[in-house]
Amino acid sequence: MNIAEIIKIAVSTLLANKLRSNLTMLGMIIGNASVIAMIGVGQGTQKSATKEFESLGPNMLFVIPGSSQTRNTNFDNPRTLVLEDAKAIAAQVPSVKKVAPQINSRKLLTYRNKNSKNQVIGTTPAFLSVKSVNVAKGRFITDIDLKRNNQVVVLGAKLVKKIFNNQDPIGKQVRIENVSFQVVGVMASKGSLLEPNQNETFYMPLTTMSNRLIGRTSPYGVEVSLIAVSAKNEDSIRAAQFQIGNLLRLRHKITGEDDFSIQAQKDILQTVNTIAGSLTIMLVAIAGISLLVGGIGIMNTMLVSVTERTQEIGLRKAIGATQQDILFQFTVEAVLLSVAGSLLGTALGVSSILLVGRLTPLATFVSPVAIVLAVSVSGGIGLFFGVTPARRAAQLDPIVALRSA
Repeated sequence: MNIAEIIKIAVSTLLANKLRSNLTMLGMIIGNASVIAMIGVGQGTQKSATKEFESLGPNMLFVIPGSSQTRNTNFDNPRTLVLEDAKAIAAQVPSVKKVAPQINSRKLLTYRNKNSKNQVIGTTPAFLSVKSVNVAKGRFITDIDLKRNNQVVVLGAKLVKKIFNNQDPIGKQVRIENVSFQVVGVMASKGSLLEPNQNETFYMPLTTMSNRLIGRTSPYGVEVSLIAVSAKNEDSIRAAQFQIGNLLRLRHKITGEDDFSIQAQKDILQTVNTIAGSLTIMLVAIAGISLLVGGIGIMNTMLVSVTERTQEIGLRKAIGATQQDILFQFTVEAVLLSVAGSLLGTALGVSSILLVGRLTPLATFVSPVAIVLAVSVSGGIGLFFGVTPARRAAQLDPIVALRSA
């Protein structure tokens, strides 16, 4: 028999037992769909993280209070950085372009009968250029606001919709912890995969937040939650890290372990991608187990098929079919089951990726490499697990097969 005839017989045999064939393919369908979906979501998340970090600019540095060990062992954030440290970095570090200190907290914002507890950031005018964000309406914080402790606030885009129902909030008075503030601006909408949702954050002058809301000061000045820094260019990042570290050690009179840490955006991105990649591999490995289970299902089905078709095998051998013919026949059936299941699983996996991308904010990515790999592995699994039943069928003695029938 030629290959076309063998395939035709294999298809007709599988269609004769539709329920059993469909149940056998189910393991391959679930396995392929899981693998493709996990790879798609994992790669999509990595791309989103990369895009978000790149939107901040490649020259970002973050100076964070406390050493990594201190932050891991204390429930409260360390308080080792002050506003004067940020001013010193801006004035004395030549490789730095802009510096934006921040005080981060969560406060209740109220307007008439509506309220919302969100993140509030007390910062300076340099925040816009350092974080690469824009104001959609009105203005941002100014130096005059800082000097006069002006009670002004700039709202995130989503917060405006939530509190003002898309009405123009400029000039309106809101209350934050029972202190009255005037809305002077609205931020442009921005994605936020790795940070608290910036669209629901509101901003005010750092001095106002320290004096009117937080009241948290040290003998050395106004304490800050972090200092965001932009280097002059990408080549200046390492120099900026070194110079900032030396300056803060001198200012803090450190002789032992640093009471601060400096993280470059590129290093954070690399760490995030490494973690995301490891999680993707782990999830794919777990999903791949279902492919193995599907392969075992194919082997069981083909063993049952061999038992049921003993008379057919004996008859075909009696009229001249060789062991290779029988081996090839049953192997083709196993591979067809596997490939059909993998194709249906691929369609299900791609559909799942597209559905997740449409219904959730999570970015997704359909990987052609993952599709080819999943289909190839499925075909290989079908071939591997189909060989044992096929060999058993090929080795049947025709006389014994006809008698046992």
